[in-house]
Amino acid sequence: MKRKLEISELIFKIISYTLLTIFALACLYPFVYAVSAAVSGRSAVEYGTIILFPKDVQFDAFKRMFSDNMFWNSYSNTLFLTLYGTIWALGYSILGAYALSKKRLLFRKFFNFFLVFTMWFSAGLVPQYLNYLQTKAVFNSVGIMDDKWLVVIAMGMAAMNIILLRNAFEGVPSEIEEAAIVDGATEMQVLSQVYLPMSKSTIATVALFFAISRWNGYFWARQMISNSNEHPLQVFIRLKLEQYTDPEAMAGWNEIYASDSVIYALIVCSIVPILIIYPFIQKYFAKGTNVGGVKE
Repeated sequence: MKRKLEISELIFKIISYTLLTIFALACLYPFVYAVSAAVSGRSAVEYGTIILFPKDVQFDAFKRMFSDNMFWNSYSNTLFLTLYGTIWALGYSILGAYALSKKRLLFRKFFNFFLVFTMWFSAGLVPQYLNYLQTKAVFNSVGIMDDKWLVVIAMGMAAMNIILLRNAFEGVPSEIEEAAIVDGATEMQVLSQVYLPMSKSTIATVALFFAISRWNGYFWARQMISNSNEHPLQVFIRLKLEQYTDPEAMAGWNEIYASDSVIYALIVCSIVPILIIYPFIQKYFAKGTNVGGVKE
C-alpha cells in the first residue's frame, strides 16, 4: 500500500512539473519572440521565418526607436502616471481600508456593502466617460491643464484592492492598537507605526497591482489625454502600430529592418521595467494576497 502511494505521488509530481513547465514556456515564448523579431533582419520578419532565435541580427530598430524624441517623451509620461498614480491610489486605499476595518465606524456595514456593490454593478462606460469629461472641465476651470493629473486622480479607486487592505488591517491584533493608544498614539501614528509595518506584504502586493495597472493603462489615457505630448507609452505604441500598418504611410520603407521590428522593440522596452521590478516584490505577492484575501 505504501509503495502504491509512493508511485502515485511520483506520477502526480511528474505530471504537475510537466504541465507547469509547458505553461511557463508558453508564457515566456511571446517575450522571447518579441526580442527575436526586434533584432532580426527585414526578410526574416516579413516572411515569418522566425520561430525562436533571431536571424540576420541587427539593432537598427532599437536605434530608430531611441532616436525618436516622442518615445522618450511618452516614456517619461508613463513614469509620471505610474509613480504618482500608484502613490495617490495607494494612499487613498490605505486610508479607506483603515477606516473600514474599524468596527466603531458609523454605518460601517453600509460603506462596506457599497464598496462591494461597485464590484458587482457599474454605471457603464458612457456614464463613466461623461463623468470624466465633467471632471476634466472642472480641472481646466481651476487652471489644471495637464490631463495626466486627471488620469492619476480619476483612476485612483479600486474596490478590490481596498478590500485586500481592509482584510489585512482587520488581521492586526487589537491588543497592539490598544497598547499604542494607551501610550498616547494618535490615529495617524497607529496607522503609520502599527498597521503599515504589520501589513507590508499586502501593501507591496497592492502597490504592484496599481503600478502594473498604471503602466499598462491605455484606454482612458487615450480618451482623456488630448495633447499628444502627454500620451503615455502604451498610447504611443498603439499610434505607431496604426502608422506602420498603413500601406500608404509605409510605401517608401527601404530600411534593412521591418517596420514590425520597431513595434516589437517598443513592446520589449515597455515590458523590461516590470520585469526588473517584479522579482523584488514577488516574494511579498503570495503572502500579501493570502493575508488580504482571507478573513477569519
